Amino acid sequence: MQANISVEIPREISHAVRMTADELKRELAIHLFEQEKLSFGKAREMADMSVWGFMQLLKERGINIHYDQEEYKQDIETLGMLEQQ
Repeated sequence: MQANISVEIPREISHAVRMTADELKRELAIHLFEQEKLSFGKAREMADMSVWGFMQLLKERGINIHYDQEEYKQDIETLGMLEQQ
């Protein structure tokens, strides 16, 4: 079962940081990955980026990628489910 959570961010905040909603979501995904709260696959999914694009973004930020075999398997399963949709 999938559930979506909405977070309200005041317009003044988005203007102050000069970021779109998608950019803010990407930053949250990066932060949660860096804090080891999300796996690589889930953070990449949250950021709505390809595997290689997310890897490149993390590399540019100097964030180590701790991507193990189990996370790889999860990504393959996720891709399979997306292809079926």
